[in-house]
Amino acid sequence: MQTATFHDLTGASVFITGGGSGIGAALTQGFLAQGARVGFVQRSDASEFVAAMALKYEHAPLFLPCDITDVSALKEAIAQVAETHGPISILVNNAANDQRHETLKIDEAYWDRNQAINLKAYFFAAQAVLPGMQQAGRGVIVNFSSISYMMGAAGYPAYTAANAGITGLTRTLAREFGPDGIRVNALAPGWVLTDRQMDLWATPEALAAHLERQCLKDHLNPQDVVDATLFLASNASRMMTSQTMVVDGGVVVSG
Repeated sequence: MQTATFHDLTGASVFITGGGSGIGAALTQGFLAQGARVGFVQRSDASEFVAAMALKYEHAPLFLPCDITDVSALKEAIAQVAETHGPISILVNNAANDQRHETLKIDEAYWDRNQAINLKAYFFAAQAVLPGMQQAGRGVIVNFSSISYMMGAAGYPAYTAANAGITGLTRTLAREFGPDGIRVNALAPGWVLTDRQMDLWATPEALAAHLERQCLKDHLNPQDVVDATLFLASNASRMMTSQTMVVDGGVVVSG
């Protein structure tokens, strides 16, 4: 299936959290295909992925191992990517952990760790790129959220709370930094069938039940999310900010 080309993304300096596996890897590849220069972080090793991308595209992505809950390390990684590729013009806060958990069983340490991954890192990554964007007079931040909090989904309350927080953070950053030419939007996917989802939760019964909720009777794949992200990152959406764009096949209704 052919996808759109966004010519203004050629040469853009892009930073992606969690950009070497799952949806993140698809995002990295999507931006590379547009001619962007991509730097990304994640905890697990992504050397094989980087090597594969180097064979396929003009510019290999810059991978920096990093635990995004270590704010100092995250900021150092962002600074290194900016030094190598130029000031970051597009930030994609993608990394997240949707591990299931029970309200009555999680403790304070689990809650804090979950928020550190799913919300705190988003704020401090944005804080790190915003001065460069202000200086350039433009920039784009795409914060990944989820329809889980819109659905009132059970089984991971810390995660849904963080995703609701991401929407609020997005609106405030858009309001504060819009005068500097910086756009901030959230992207809320539905159930995207990555390898992780297929391995952990995608039973035939669960897949059938979720498909019944969708208006469009086809499962989401990572490319569906990549295309939406490229749109939000490009000048095609130049007057779109402070929004939460849903890509879920029609499960929830926004607006």
